Amino acid sequence: MEQESASGKPQAIQQPARPRYGRMDLGLEHVTAGIERAKKWLFGMQHGEGYWSGELEADSMLEADYIFLHMLFGSGDPKRMEGAVREILRHQNDDGGWSIYPNGPSNISLGVKCYFALKLMGWSKDHPVLVKARTWILANGGVVECNTFTKIYLCFMGQYDYDAVPAVPPEIVLFPNWFYFNIYEISSWSRAIVVPLSIGYAKKPFKKIEAGQGIEELFVGGRENANLHLKWDTKKLLGWRNIFLFFDRLTHWLERVHIRPLRKVALKRAEKWMLDRLEMSDGLGAIYPAMMNAIIALRCLGYSADDPQVIRAMDEFEKLGIEDPGVEGVRPPTFRMQPCMSPVWDTAYAMYALGEAGVSKDDPRLLKAADWILSKEVRHTGDWAVKVKNVAPGGWYFEYNNEFYPDVDDSGQVLLALSCVANPRERYQHEVSQRALDWIFAMQCKNGGWASFDRDNTKMIFQYIPFADHNAMLDPPTVDITGRILEMLATYGYTRRDPRVEKAIQFVLKEQESDGSWFGRWGVNYLYGTFLVLRGLEAMGFWNHEPAVVQAAEWIRMVQNSDGGWGESCRSYDDPNTRGEGQSTASQTSWAILGLLAAGDVRSDSVAKGIRWLVDRQRPAGNWDEFADGRDGASVYTGTGFPRVFYLGYHMYRDYFPLLALATFKKASEAAVAE
Repeated sequence: MEQESASGKPQAIQQPARPRYGRMDLGLEHVTAGIERAKKWLFGMQHGEGYWSGELEADSMLEADYIFLHMLFGSGDPKRMEGAVREILRHQNDDGGWSIYPNGPSNISLGVKCYFALKLMGWSKDHPVLVKARTWILANGGVVECNTFTKIYLCFMGQYDYDAVPAVPPEIVLFPNWFYFNIYEISSWSRAIVVPLSIGYAKKPFKKIEAGQGIEELFVGGRENANLHLKWDTKKLLGWRNIFLFFDRLTHWLERVHIRPLRKVALKRAEKWMLDRLEMSDGLGAIYPAMMNAIIALRCLGYSADDPQVIRAMDEFEKLGIEDPGVEGVRPPTFRMQPCMSPVWDTAYAMYALGEAGVSKDDPRLLKAADWILSKEVRHTGDWAVKVKNVAPGGWYFEYNNEFYPDVDDSGQVLLALSCVANPRERYQHEVSQRALDWIFAMQCKNGGWASFDRDNTKMIFQYIPFADHNAMLDPPTVDITGRILEMLATYGYTRRDPRVEKAIQFVLKEQESDGSWFGRWGVNYLYGTFLVLRGLEAMGFWNHEPAVVQAAEWIRMVQNSDGGWGESCRSYDDPNTRGEGQSTASQTSWAILGLLAAGDVRSDSVAKGIRWLVDRQRPAGNWDEFADGRDGASVYTGTGFPRVFYLGYHMYRDYFPLLALATFKKASEAAVAE
C-alpha cells in the first residue's frame, strides 16, 4: 500500500507489526526486557559512594610474586600465603606449566615463578605437581629462557647471576630530557617499573634460602654448565640488538671494576623520583609490578619495615589482594592478587551504558556517580608534562588515585559518561570538560592518533634494549584509543572541519588491516579495535558505504561463530591469522554488534543472531557469565595489558558492554522502523 506524502510523492505505509531483522524474527520486547534487567543489575553493583569497580583478573604470576616478596623480607600473612599456593595450583595446565591466559599455551617465565613460589613455601621437588612442572620447564629451555624481570628477581635469592642479567643501571635517570634516550622516551608503566628496579639492581640484595628451596634443578644440564648470558644475534652482527648488548656487557665490566662515578647521585635521583610519585597515588604507578619494585627498592635503600613509606607502600600492595572463601565441596579458599583497580574506567563505562539505555540525565544515582568521578579529575602535572608544555592538567586516571598518570583513554570515556548526566553544577562540569578536551588535544601525536599516557612515545629501537623483553617498552598511538576519542569529540560538537579530527581519521584509515579489521592494543583484539574505530567514524559522520567501513563490517560478519556470538582469543596477538577466532563471549559479542550497528547494519542475520545470543544467555538477575571453557571459575581474558605478555579479565565487561549493545540495537531498530 502507498499513501501520499506532504511532497506529493507516493510513500510506503509503515506497518506497525513487529520488525524482522534479516530472516530472524526477534521482538524488541525481549530486548527491552533484557535492557531493564541489565540496568537493575548494574545499579545493584554501584558502591555507596557512587562509583563502580569490578575485579581485575590476571595470571598466576601475581600470586607467585606475592609469595616471593614476602619470603624475601620474611613477612606475610600465612593464611594469605597458603591461599596463594592454592590459587597457583588451581591454574596449572595439564602439561605441567602455567599460561598467561585461560586455555593458552604454557609460559616459561610464569612456570619458573610458580615453581619457585611453591619451593619457597616448602614443597619438595619430588612432589608430583613439581615433577610435572619441571618436566615442562626443562623441555622448554629451563630458567635461561625466562625474561629479564624474572631473572633479576631470582638474583635477589641467589638463583641467578647478577652478571648475566641485562644491566638496569640507575644512571639512566640522569640522562637529560633532551638526550635521545631518557626515561621519558619509554612508556610510563616501564618507567615506573624500571626506576625502582634499577635501585634493586644497583644494590644487588641477596637473601640466603635453604638448599631445598632453590631451583638448581631447572637449569638444563645444571647451572654450572648453563650459558646464562643473553645470546648475540649472529644474523645481524651490526643490528640494534648487538649494539645494545655491547653496551650491556660494557656496563657489566664497569660494575666489576667499580667504575661508577655517578652511582650515588643516580641512586639519590632515582629515590627522589620514586618518592615523589608515591604521593597522590595508590602506590607507585598504582600498578602491581611498580608497587612491588618500589617496596624492594625502599628496603634496599635502608628503609626499615616500620618506616611510614614502607608501611604505606606495603598497605597499598596488600589492598590488591582478594580472599576468596571458595565453594564448599567444590574448591577450597584461595587468595589472589589484582594487578591494579579500575574504578574510574568501570564507572565511566557503567554511566555511559546506563545513559545510552535511557536512564534519565537527572537520575540521582547517575548524579552521584558524576560527583564521584568529577572528584577524580587530575589537577597536578605528571610525567606527561615533560613533552607537553604549557598545558593545564586535566583528564582522569584508571584507578582510585594516580595523579601523575592520567590517560587519554579513561579521559575520553569519562567525557562520554559526563555527556549522559545533567549535573546541577553545570558551569563547573563545563570547565572540567573543557580542561580535559584541551589536555586531550595537546596529547595528540604527530601522526594524528592518540596513545595512552604520553605523546609521541615511538622510538622503536628501544625495543631492542636487553631489559625490554616485557614487550611494552613504548606507548605508541593506537586506533582503539583514537576511535574512542573521535566518538567523544563528536559528542562535544567537533566535526571533520577541525583539522585535528581529520588528521585522526586519516590515521585510523591508514592503520586498517588488509582484511578490513583494526588491531586492538588495549582489548582482545581485532574485534575490540574494529568496533571502536567504526563507532568513532560513525560519530564523525563518515559515510558507511565507504570501502573501509563496508570491508570492516564484512570482516565482523565473516568471523561470527556458529552459535551466533563472537569471540577472539589472546592467541591472535601471537598469530594474527587467528584473529576473530575464539569461544563466544558476552563482551566480544557486544563489541561485534556495536561495530556492525556503527557501520549501518541493523537488519542483517548477523546482528539478529548476535542479539539473540545476548538475550538467550542473559541470567535472570540481569548479568552475563564469561567463563573460559573447561576452566572452573576462570574468566575469559578480553582485556590487554601488554600484548603477548600480560592479559586481563575485566569482570564488569560482561555487564556494561552487553547493556550498551542491546540499548544501541534498540535505538537503531526503532529509528529504522520510523524511516
